[in-house]
Amino acid sequence: MKKKPKAKKISLKIGIVVSRFNEEVTQKLEQGAIDYLETVEDFDLDLQVIRVPGAVEIPLAAQMMLDKKVDGIVTLGAVIRGETSHYDSVCRCVETGVMQLMLQYKKPIGFGVLMTENEEQAFDRTGGVHGHKGAEAAQVVIEMIQLKRSLSIK
Repeated sequence: MKKKPKAKKISLKIGIVVSRFNEEVTQKLEQGAIDYLETVEDFDLDLQVIRVPGAVEIPLAAQMMLDKKVDGIVTLGAVIRGETSHYDSVCRCVETGVMQLMLQYKKPIGFGVLMTENEEQAFDRTGGVHGHKGAEAAQVVIEMIQLKRSLSIK
């Protein structure tokens, strides 16, 4: 009986954009995303990680990566409500910027930017009681790439 030849893995470039602000949280998000992506067997992944100062810079960095022809991006950050009123503005900027890029480039972007009231809530989402949002954002990118491929969309 002949062995079935293994299908050749498809090469993909995946960008990961990580905010350095609230680094104790974002490092955990980054590690969770990378850990998940290292388990993906259907593709041969080329991971490209860049770090930006804060969450507001995530959309621009993601755009730069999309211009370099990545197949998908994982965006990771932590916006934690503080004493000033800019929390809502920062959240809106990042969310809108990332959504516009996803639609403009027609490439998946996993949104792993936490928007929490306090650090405890953030840590609960980096492997705590509310799962791991870094890993989940990476999973979304892979699932959406697979969907796009199944629909034969370039």
